Amino acid sequence: MQTTSGKTGEAGRGSAAPELRLLPSVARVLECSAFRRLAGRWGASLCTEILREEIARLREQVLAGHLRGGSLRRSVAGPSLARRVDGVIAALSAPAPRVVINATGIVVHTNLGRSVLSDAAARRVAEAATSYLDLEYDLNRGRRGSRLDHLEPLMARLFPGSSFVVVNNNAAAIMLTLRALARRKEVIVSRGELVEIGGSFRVPDILAASGARLKEVGTTNRTRLADYEGALSSKSGVLLKVHTSNFRVVGFTGDVSVGRLSQLARDRSIPLVVDWGSGDLVDLGPLGIHDELPVRRLLDDGADIVTFSGDKLLGGPQAGFVVGTPHLIARLRRDPLARVCRVDRLLIGALRETLASYVRGTAFDDVPTLSMLRLSARAIGRRAGRVRSAVAARTSAGSRLSVIDGVSKSGGGSSPLGERATRLLAVSADGDDAGPLERALRQGDPPVVARVHEGRLLLDLRTVLESQEAVLIERLVEVLGGARSASRGITRTGS
Repeated sequence: MQTTSGKTGEAGRGSAAPELRLLPSVARVLECSAFRRLAGRWGASLCTEILREEIARLREQVLAGHLRGGSLRRSVAGPSLARRVDGVIAALSAPAPRVVINATGIVVHTNLGRSVLSDAAARRVAEAATSYLDLEYDLNRGRRGSRLDHLEPLMARLFPGSSFVVVNNNAAAIMLTLRALARRKEVIVSRGELVEIGGSFRVPDILAASGARLKEVGTTNRTRLADYEGALSSKSGVLLKVHTSNFRVVGFTGDVSVGRLSQLARDRSIPLVVDWGSGDLVDLGPLGIHDELPVRRLLDDGADIVTFSGDKLLGGPQAGFVVGTPHLIARLRRDPLARVCRVDRLLIGALRETLASYVRGTAFDDVPTLSMLRLSARAIGRRAGRVRSAVAARTSAGSRLSVIDGVSKSGGGSSPLGERATRLLAVSADGDDAGPLERALRQGDPPVVARVHEGRLLLDLRTVLESQEAVLIERLVEVLGGARSASRGITRTGS
């Protein structure tokens, strides 16, 4: 069989030999004027490398019998090769990730980068990126300092009597905490709280990576204080309570509050750690979000350590906070993993500006995540109406546009039951199939990410930045202006 295959391959190569002779040498192509211009734009080395790859690709197509005759001659012409090489390099050099318009109504959209930074935080990031900083230098004493010192005054006001450490995300925060406090010991956690977070990462996996040992108690739907009491032993290192931030078990359920667990932890001289990933620092109850408690309340209820994210409901950059009892935090700061997972100067700058808004009491005005959540359905409806009128005035699609009631989500694995009333711009599709419209918006420039429900395209202006509203109108005009072609599948906007 191998011999037959080999002969067949050689026969194929032999039959393609005349075609292969049409492939130009790299040196000859580089001499053409189109490539000399490319080399001036992108650099000779990269152009030559991509050209070699393109000629090799053409060779494989010839050998496979997919490219012959006139098509081959057109493909190997100097201008044709130059266009392909230019396209490949342009794609490599294009900005990424791309800026998109989030019209889903999901405020903390994990796949779209979670929270948008405040203007002040964004300016600080730009400044920190282009300047030298006193990141780890004490200007008063003229010697080395700590990068966390820049956050210390703000954190002291937000969490009086507590200490803290900041790492690159909440998974790292909980892993550092368990490694420093419970390595080679048991961590007691309810079966109903062994959650899976985004990207298929699971709490048991993170716990195992920390060097701690998992000890499950209770059942999926009900865990009692006695379950924790019965599991405690000399091998116990930590009592862990995990916020089931991305799902809820309803019906015949029961769990143990932080207050009751903290009393047990004190009686047994064991730390109580609460993983409260969403990182809410203010009371969101007036906004209809009742299942997200502020971190400060958890500490007041007796938690020794609370971990949480910086880029969810807190509204800052990606980071993981660990806040709690000073002598426990000191153990975390001494652990080598704290340096492995430390935050850089850009995150420090963005975090300081974000936290300063909370200290000043202006977070709902300054932090986009909170500003978006606070928006009323009436205010969003007015914006949706403006967009509808502007699009209707420039297209023949006015009768297909309407403003309807709907709901927004906080997102980011926070408050799965919490919803905010909103008003949606709805676009009815030809043939009750809004898929082509959704694809045309998503694949255009800039991409617009929206929802499809019951044959209609739905856009929630809650998460569309005001600076993007005019661009959104242009994209809708572009897509709906060709509405008759939508039923045949719109692809031109993504070309």
